[in-house]
Amino acid sequence: MSDNLNPMSSGELEADVYVLTDEEGNDKEFELIDIMKEGERIYYAFVPYIRDPQELLNQELELVVVEATTDHNGCDILAPIESDEEYDRLANIFLDRLDEDCDCEEDDCDCCH
Repeated sequence: MSDNLNPMSSGELEADVYVLTDEEGNDKEFELIDIMKEGERIYYAFVPYIRDPQELLNQELELVVVEATTDHNGCDILAPIESDEEYDRLANIFLDRLDEDCDCEEDDCDCCH
């Protein structure tokens, strides 16, 4: 997936919504949930953007992790993580960070588990 690094204007409170394009050219809206720097690399974590809160409760969310880089023209883009092992490692770090942000004490809460 690649995209420029500018969020689209969504009118929603606090939601950073990006349109990411997959390898087949399909555009989908994603919400930025976290950014992490590791050495010189910057990674972004997204989940599909769902407008209807009721639908959000009924869906298992997909985590998408991409790396900020530049293309051959020097433009900032988001690029997929090529290695499955690296993707899994980064996804686990982002998921752990989400769990740390949760301040409720119930394992079955709806906020981030």
